[in-house]
Amino acid sequence: MYVALTGTPGTGKTSAATILSKRGFAVSTVEELAAQHGALETAEGGKEVDTDKLSKSMPESPQTLIIVGHLAHHLPNDFCIILRCHPEEIRKRLSARNYSREKLMENLEAEAIDVVLTEAIEACETVFEIDTSNVKPEQVANAIENIINGDADEYSPGKIDWSGAVMDWY
Repeated sequence: MYVALTGTPGTGKTSAATILSKRGFAVSTVEELAAQHGALETAEGGKEVDTDKLSKSMPESPQTLIIVGHLAHHLPNDFCIILRCHPEEIRKRLSARNYSREKLMENLEAEAIDVVLTEAIEACETVFEIDTSNVKPEQVANAIENIINGDADEYSPGKIDWSGAVMDWY
């Protein structure tokens, strides 16, 4: 079973995945899988994942594998968990990572207008979302574990709306 763990950069994917890995879950990043399956290409200033090539090369998984990354929802999955975070909190998190203003604004806007959620709903059969704005990574990992174990009712998509945050920018 594949579980896609996705979201805009800064929503807490890596932190939650690290905790889940320590709890015994199999976790892999999109980039790691792409490298294993020959779907990682060198592009301008970095690496690029060929999600189509990777999707075609991924065999069925006999175990639960959590696939982490902002492109995870483009890969085969049994369900998708999107981490969401208020844009002002993402601003703090990404500023601490020294994101350029252009990259920062691109990600804030993507979160505010539900880009990952929209893509995931189009690509995935089952989607859940978790608000990570004011919770610790351990609590996010607990929520993910609950979803994996079938306790997912409170995480149905469509309850999180940051669109009003955009108006505060102008």
